[in-house]
Amino acid sequence: MPSKYRPQRFGWIGDLEKGKNYLTSPEDRLLYTNDNYCVFKRKILSDQIFYFCICFLGIILGIASMIILSPLLWELDFIKDSLELNIISISLITVCFALYILIPEFYQNLFPCRGNPIIFNRKTGKVYVNENYFFNFKILRNPVTFLHPNKRRIKEYDWADLHGVAIHNYSSYSLVSDILMVCKPGTNQTIDHIMFDPARKGVGSHLIWGWVNNYMIFDKLADPSRSIYPTDQEDKFKQKIINGQGWPKWMIEAFNATTQDELADIKQKYQVKQ
Repeated sequence: MPSKYRPQRFGWIGDLEKGKNYLTSPEDRLLYTNDNYCVFKRKILSDQIFYFCICFLGIILGIASMIILSPLLWELDFIKDSLELNIISISLITVCFALYILIPEFYQNLFPCRGNPIIFNRKTGKVYVNENYFFNFKILRNPVTFLHPNKRRIKEYDWADLHGVAIHNYSSYSLVSDILMVCKPGTNQTIDHIMFDPARKGVGSHLIWGWVNNYMIFDKLADPSRSIYPTDQEDKFKQKIINGQGWPKWMIEAFNATTQDELADIKQKYQVKQ
């Protein structure tokens, strides 16, 4: 049975259910939580270092391959050496495509936003994202964006319009990623995507999805005691994770908004366009 969200994501495994979920754990991703909002990090430092090294090595090898292969094209007789020409041309195209894939991965590990946090306010039903533009799973990108490696996406979403989907990355490690499909209100038509929980082994990636769902409906299964920063250390959390990362002032205030009216007042105060 295919996904009900369209267009369907490549590597789709299954749609994730919202609401009360007994499969729940914040693991080591829960940065901070209080009665209004919770914060999860999506980039682990050890993963960041590992993938940075892999991508760096791949880029060096790719550039070296281009330097070696490119001159060979001009040395071939285009009539007599057509087979060699095709092999070298295909090799160059393959290397270029590999670099096109590796460079964004390299960027998002070189310029992380302190764990690329995602914030859920359960009283206003809003979700806030601040992430490197390359922190996603897109393959096709406008080449111009490669000139802006530290470009960020900072947005507010409605939790009601976000729906979880699990996808497979087809690696030898059978890793699974959870993605938030951003749909048009009241429909299953996807207009945007958010990486919720990057590649994890098996069912473990769904534990955080379950925790967030329980938190958003005020269920006691969402235990806040396992957060890295205790509830009474909100200032310390913001100093370490939020400050200096380009979060708009209105959005930082909106983290703690308790009603839609309060949120509207904050946006009006900062003249935020709806």
